[in-house]
Amino acid sequence: MAAVDADKYAALSVESADVRPQETAWQRVRRNLSVRIGGAVLVLLLAIAALAPWLGTVDPTMFDAGSRDLAPGVRGEMLTLEGEVIQHKFHFGSDSLGRDIYSRVIYGTRVSLFVGVVAALVSLLIGVFCGLTAGYLRWVDGILMRVMDGIMAIPAILIAIALVAMWRASLVTVIIAIAIPEIPRVARLVRSLVLTIREEPYVEAAISLGTPTWKIMLGHILPNTIAPLVVMGTFIAASAILIEAILSFLGVGLPPDIPTWGNIMAEGRIAFVQFPHNIFIPGIFLTITVLAVNILGDGLRDTLDPKMAKRI
Repeated sequence: MAAVDADKYAALSVESADVRPQETAWQRVRRNLSVRIGGAVLVLLLAIAALAPWLGTVDPTMFDAGSRDLAPGVRGEMLTLEGEVIQHKFHFGSDSLGRDIYSRVIYGTRVSLFVGVVAALVSLLIGVFCGLTAGYLRWVDGILMRVMDGIMAIPAILIAIALVAMWRASLVTVIIAIAIPEIPRVARLVRSLVLTIREEPYVEAAISLGTPTWKIMLGHILPNTIAPLVVMGTFIAASAILIEAILSFLGVGLPPDIPTWGNIMAEGRIAFVQFPHNIFIPGIFLTITVLAVNILGDGLRDTLDPKMAKRI
């Protein structure tokens, strides 16, 4: 019996050592490989976006008819806004209007990251409000969730195209059109969490003490939904970046004068066979960005979810 008990306690000690209960969530996040890789790539992209005025060699909207469709690395001439002709090296080549693809891709990083982050924040804010209301107030649940189900029944890209077509294409319009289809997903997640948390003893104790409803929702329930919302926010940001590129590629997104990865690929698809770099280069940046955000989201899910944290 003593040997069996010793084995049992040894197994329990090994399991507890694997789980590392003494570690905080931040410590688990820091030692997660996916978080490190995805975070490092995103930090690099943020640095590129912040330093775009210095990294970009010329104005991304500047064009010269004599330097059209140049291959990557070729030198050509650029006509500045002041009318001065300068010698310029096109690191990523030029498009059919003679614009520098390198500068347009660098400035496009700003637009894509901004759209992804802001669209995620907007959908999270509205979705959290709807989810908290539906999950805690039973009389609102049926009506609000049926509206959310109706929005989810329509593909997100179709909703975005319809909303952009209704209004004039602009940065604000595109962000709103991308955020609206994501709101039901956030609302359903928060609602499911609230239905579980509201039955906890500390919530029932707060109700018995006469705590106002808004204080219970914001002070007791909302903090327990932060971790899942952080993970969902990363996936929404990745989806928003991809949808913005699709809208721009289809010609219903941001105006052509705004340099975005989707616009660059849309302008290069006409001569794709002769000049494939016009699509491949911004496509590579788009792929790396979306992949990095998804890898970061996977790592955050593995570390912030208690059930998944025990496996890492």
